Amino acid sequence: MSSTNRSAKSLLGLVALFLGELRDGLTMINMQSAFLISSKLYSEKQVGVMFFVFGMSQFLFQTPAGYIMDSSDRKVALLAGAALTTTALTVLTAITAKEYGENIVWMVFLKFIQGGVTALIPPGLNSITQGIVGSTGMTHQVADNEMKNHLGTAIIVLSGSLIAFYTYPNIGLLFIVSPIACAGVIFFLMRINPDDIDHDAARGLKSDTDANATDYQLASDSKEHVSAAPEDNTPTSPLELLKDKTLLVFTVICFLFHLSNGTVLPLVMQTF
Repeated sequence: MSSTNRSAKSLLGLVALFLGELRDGLTMINMQSAFLISSKLYSEKQVGVMFFVFGMSQFLFQTPAGYIMDSSDRKVALLAGAALTTTALTVLTAITAKEYGENIVWMVFLKFIQGGVTALIPPGLNSITQGIVGSTGMTHQVADNEMKNHLGTAIIVLSGSLIAFYTYPNIGLLFIVSPIACAGVIFFLMRINPDDIDHDAARGLKSDTDANATDYQLASDSKEHVSAAPEDNTPTSPLELLKDKTLLVFTVICFLFHLSNGTVLPLVMQTF
């Protein structure tokens, strides 16, 4: 593996570390709701409506966001812009929130916009990852990204929780962790050399013999272990994807998981 490719992969892990829960600005269910309920005297119903709108906005914009990232050769700039925008919207949430949810319509609007913006983040990181390591190295690198992403989440939540503990009941200062994390994302993201990202490989239009994942190919030199690139060099259409039964089953499983998981944290918070 070249030193350039090794450096790009290291930077990917650091980007994932600082992303943490930046895709939500701050963790939606526990940290932002704690601020709105304890400092701004929102009701659980008002907070629930806000974050329902946020989640539905992410759901609606996720597929278009994927296609935007898939077709763009400016993936790094788009991901950086999404990180900056969601951070700004998070800080705006803290600054503009009025007591008892007097401007709830404005807050719901903010969450709708933020949901659409944050939909760019997962496909952005994944497309950059595949462009650097290729499809053969994708599984290993995504696992590394996710491990560091969850570690970053833990650090963000711990930092915000400590700030909230010592500043209660006026815990708005906890939002400072969001721009700090964003600065880390931008710093390491901008250090990735654009030439290290193969945009055709990121779209699955190249076989791994042409991608950058050379360190993962040492154990499988024969061509039968490498998937062939599409002959016409065109991406798969949405209708073709819907014909993939494995993908559909996986989608249903993910939907059911998040449907059941969505009730856990609100119930836990009500016990305190």
